[in-house]
Amino acid sequence: MKVTIEDIRKARETLKNISQNTVMDLSVSAGKLLGREVYLKFENTQRTGSFKIRGAYNKIANLTAEEKKRGVVASSAGNHAQGVALSAALAGVQSTIVMPETAPLTKINATKGYGANVILKGEIYDDAYEYARHLEKDQGLVFVHPYEDPFIISGQGTIGLEVHEQLSDVDSVVIPIGGGGLISGISVALRALNPKIKIIGVQSDQAPGMNELFHHQSPQPKKRISTIADGIAIKNPSKVIYDSFISKNVDEVVTVSDDELAEAIVFLLERAKTLTEGSGAAAMAAAMNRKLSLGKRTCILLSGGNVDLNIIAKIIEKGQTKRGRLAALSVVVDDLPGNLNRLTKVIAEQKANVLEVHHDRVSQGLFLRETRVDFVLETSSPEHIQKIKDALTGAGGKIL
Repeated sequence: MKVTIEDIRKARETLKNISQNTVMDLSVSAGKLLGREVYLKFENTQRTGSFKIRGAYNKIANLTAEEKKRGVVASSAGNHAQGVALSAALAGVQSTIVMPETAPLTKINATKGYGANVILKGEIYDDAYEYARHLEKDQGLVFVHPYEDPFIISGQGTIGLEVHEQLSDVDSVVIPIGGGGLISGISVALRALNPKIKIIGVQSDQAPGMNELFHHQSPQPKKRISTIADGIAIKNPSKVIYDSFISKNVDEVVTVSDDELAEAIVFLLERAKTLTEGSGAAAMAAAMNRKLSLGKRTCILLSGGNVDLNIIAKIIEKGQTKRGRLAALSVVVDDLPGNLNRLTKVIAEQKANVLEVHHDRVSQGLFLRETRVDFVLETSSPEHIQKIKDALTGAGGKIL
């Protein structure tokens, strides 16, 4: 498969009145954290809430009249679904989208809202993909692949043109990888315009197939993938994408955990005042938690903002815990009058706020004259948590 910068420039003309040129802005807070100039590319503010409309519209706009009449089908965990649905509606084409049954309800409803016929099939993206290919053959629909397509890749590559125009001397760019179409298109554009740039890809550690290919390991597909980064949860990596683009243009690929993704989402909410989904925060999570060769100036791509509101509270709690802003502590003390008051006094002296407390006298492992007290505390840092633990131990408590 081949995509050139000329293909990407042609895609930009096609997208001229469709996609937005999203903002790329210097983040002082991220810069202080990472010790360099950090520019955030806010693709989470793109139409449909992610970059996907770029590739989807470029593909559909380039279909023949006969293909448009047949209608299109796509498979997606959510963002490609919305991109295809809106693109098809704008082009006057009927669309059918197959989504996993586990797809966030917000993404399902948004896809329906753009006019698509939505079918739920399977637990993960790969199941939805197989059924969409079945519909392609059975109903004569045109399949819009989320990444293995030159028009899709060219559309996503328009982000690379924007990055270069907004900051021509950027030293590195950090990009999430699911199927690989996004990093493929951006890398083609930036390699042509700035050959010395470092291009770094990021995957969820629950779906690390492209990372394993990059590091010459045998991919070990998981039967079940569970991650808040549903937008990049691809079980089987694309050898075509790897051989054609990633092996040639990408300098490094790393993985991040769900806890690290949650931490990045919370940081971006608090310091950048922007909401990202799990996959959209992957690049930030990697920059915060991995030793990357970023140079003096780096661009971090926030690829999507379609977060599932049903889990946002849990994500924030996880992110706050990872940053040391929340702590769950269990303390065992003698079951004597006044001991709970003594523990809470110690916590207050350490300037922590008690959010929850639970008294337990019957758990396994407790002696008859012992009690366990579980606290959820509002804290300021990991160092603060350690001081609280030391103070509780000094007061006669045993930290579990």
